[in-house]
Amino acid sequence: MNITNINDFGAVNDDFTNNSLAIQKAIDHCADLGGGKVVIPPGKPFLSGPFDLKSNIELHLEQGAVLKAYPDEDVYTKSAFRKNLGEGTIWIGGENLSQISFTGGGTIDGNGIFFMGDELHDSYELKPFETIDPRPHILTLVSCKNVKMHGITVSNAAYWALHFIGCYDVSIANISIYNDIKVRNSDGIDLDHCQNVRISNCHIESGDDCICLKNRREYEELGPCKNIVISNCTLISTSCAIKIGSENMDAISHVTFNNCIITGSCRGIGIQNRDEGTVSDIIFSNIMVECKQFSDVWWGMAEPIYITAYPRASHNHKDAGWRLKPGAKEAGIGKVSNITFANIRCKSENGIFLGAASTDLLDNIRFNDIDLEVSKTTEYPGGYYDCRPCKDDDFIGEQTAGFYMVNASNVYISNTTVNWGAQRPDYYGNALYAENITPLVLDNFNGTAAFEHLESIVKKGKTQLEKIAN
Repeated sequence: MNITNINDFGAVNDDFTNNSLAIQKAIDHCADLGGGKVVIPPGKPFLSGPFDLKSNIELHLEQGAVLKAYPDEDVYTKSAFRKNLGEGTIWIGGENLSQISFTGGGTIDGNGIFFMGDELHDSYELKPFETIDPRPHILTLVSCKNVKMHGITVSNAAYWALHFIGCYDVSIANISIYNDIKVRNSDGIDLDHCQNVRISNCHIESGDDCICLKNRREYEELGPCKNIVISNCTLISTSCAIKIGSENMDAISHVTFNNCIITGSCRGIGIQNRDEGTVSDIIFSNIMVECKQFSDVWWGMAEPIYITAYPRASHNHKDAGWRLKPGAKEAGIGKVSNITFANIRCKSENGIFLGAASTDLLDNIRFNDIDLEVSKTTEYPGGYYDCRPCKDDDFIGEQTAGFYMVNASNVYISNTTVNWGAQRPDYYGNALYAENITPLVLDNFNGTAAFEHLESIVKKGKTQLEKIAN
């Protein structure tokens, strides 16, 4: 194997040199030889601006090595989303490549705090910009095949950390991502129009979604997101630890999440459909979820499980922009169907939430062996559910229920328990609230209301309730 050390091409790990040219020369040289290993040696961090990977390259960060984003906003000029200039730039990039790998025990550091404004009590301010948001995504790979990332640490993203777009055959294992949980938009791993992906044995802390599946409109020609396996991960997020959506203009399907632990998160598991794309055939199993509320800077109201299908905000809303079809004034909304939750343990300030604009948008949602405990642990006000980004009300509901469900078809809940902790504010309510659920089938559902004067189960609208056992 060809082995190329970046020091041999002039890289210097001092406190001021931008090593992007030296690193690019090392990558190009190794690629010209047919591929091989580009080594970043240990010691002080190597600062670098943007550079591009090549096919058949292994970027190897030796134990103790640090590659750190160069602290100068002016060097980050290439948009991470093509003609959409407002959502960050590319630091480490690559397009139409094959046989790419990241190995070793070293660290890729996004230097995120440099790109932030003032630190607030709950977050960092975002700096204003005129045309392009210079905050770099740590890694952006487009239409790449056979990608491996094993053993490294990724930290301090200023925007998304790892963004895979239209990639095929991706393996991510035994990595750690440590983003500052006060940095907005600092996702851990985003799979965008990707297929045949495995993520396993990872730890992720982020100020936005830890793992997110989506189909962005800027890359709409790259097809659906499907055949994804995620297992044995520990996750902490100021927003949603596991999220599907909200950007989804195609199909997301055939996905499993298994053996994961979520702690200290604003929302646990979220399906947030806001566009015309569909979500189907997803299984969540053997997962432990602990949630708490954060300020409304962060989306979520401590819902451990959250499944929604609402049209996106209108064309003049700050969240719309590139999300809508070109020329469209309103968003379409796709169906969410065949979703299974099995053997899930939840402790949270809020309950499980299902909500849609109409009953046909959520179909065949199954809960089996769910153990939910609801108890207040923070000072933030509650009693409602977060629907952002939505063209109608941002927040809905008048109480916290164990299960709060509005507009769905074929919902099955079996072998499930709802308990209430010692701290019970007066907006804590029923074990189950169901409005327009056709039908709702309960098999061995055990749960009482938070207070004795309330009913355990409340059904409204056209809900068809079938109780098999008690």
